[in-house]
Amino acid sequence: MALYVGVMSGTSVDGIDTALLDITPGNTPKLIAAQTLDYPVEIQQAIHNLIKDQHCSLQALGDLDMALGHLYADAVIALLDQANCPAENVSAIGCHGQTIFHSPESPHPFSMQIGNANPIVERTGINTVVDIRQRDMVCGGQGAPMVPGFHEIMFRDDSENRVIVNIGGIANITILPSDPQQAIQGFDTGPGNTLMDSWINQYQSKRFDANGDWAATGNVQSALLETLLNDDYFALPPPKSSGRELFHLPWLKAALAKHADNFKAEDIQATLLTLTAKSIADAVLTHASNTQRVIICGGGAHNSALIKAIQHLLPDIQVDTTDQHGLSADLVEASAFAWLACQTMNHQTGSIASVTGAKHDSILGGIYWSR
Repeated sequence: MALYVGVMSGTSVDGIDTALLDITPGNTPKLIAAQTLDYPVEIQQAIHNLIKDQHCSLQALGDLDMALGHLYADAVIALLDQANCPAENVSAIGCHGQTIFHSPESPHPFSMQIGNANPIVERTGINTVVDIRQRDMVCGGQGAPMVPGFHEIMFRDDSENRVIVNIGGIANITILPSDPQQAIQGFDTGPGNTLMDSWINQYQSKRFDANGDWAATGNVQSALLETLLNDDYFALPPPKSSGRELFHLPWLKAALAKHADNFKAEDIQATLLTLTAKSIADAVLTHASNTQRVIICGGGAHNSALIKAIQHLLPDIQVDTTDQHGLSADLVEASAFAWLACQTMNHQTGSIASVTGAKHDSILGGIYWSR
């Protein structure tokens, strides 16, 4: 066995997912154990405030960076305890960190994830791979999506054309042609859960709209939907990536200000759900029109109203979740970062240039070596 741990905390800021995988060369990666650690409320709020305000003191940033490192260590230790797996049996940890700013179009493109690696490697005694996105950006890529290589290994099928859709805070797709000679493509399609989560939190103080139940009580406002879809991002050709730097409540409120209507809150929620569904469906139909199966992962896979809306917009395509293909929708990204750590530790590339737009594939991340 060759054991690796993946640690993922995404743009939804809803918790820390950990996954222990056996990634033995020549075999399909196998999930051994998994666990989710909720963020303490004060940490979660500090992250939300930092992303929203894009401003803080160096003291606050340093404290949060180190606190997250300790939380990631806690999460890994709890996972290994659950699995009854000694740390010395694990080859490496791949830790995504918490994204607080993603800027692929700046003069010096960068993606900033916090969660200091020193507490992780010191407390677990396991080699730790972090800062996984930025090498690709130095090579001219978007630094996202980073998981299509793992999607290929787990979900590509030579009998049908597939698209993997990850619906986290931001949604992204991986296009997997049945022909292995064709290049894999992928990009961020736009908002996933982030706007729906923010809107229900503002009006009902809930973290998310379970099953899309609140959205289902509203009516889609077509004029508002058109305004939202007119954002330049949706018309950009891939490669492209985005984040909560663009798709946030002020962005939504700017669109609302263009309309004299006094929309009901539930109608806005319904419209946001349709925005996510339509931007995903449009991406599939525009860039992978021969798709036979869409496979969904991420937190959005639990939103039954959202899945129904995507299926309605893609009537000729089978829509599944990764649960139906051997891996929980909640654990795909954490598992992917275990695989990325394995790639790095074995001097293998993890990025795919045809996805990110980089000059070439790259070995990703920096390694913090254990004792």
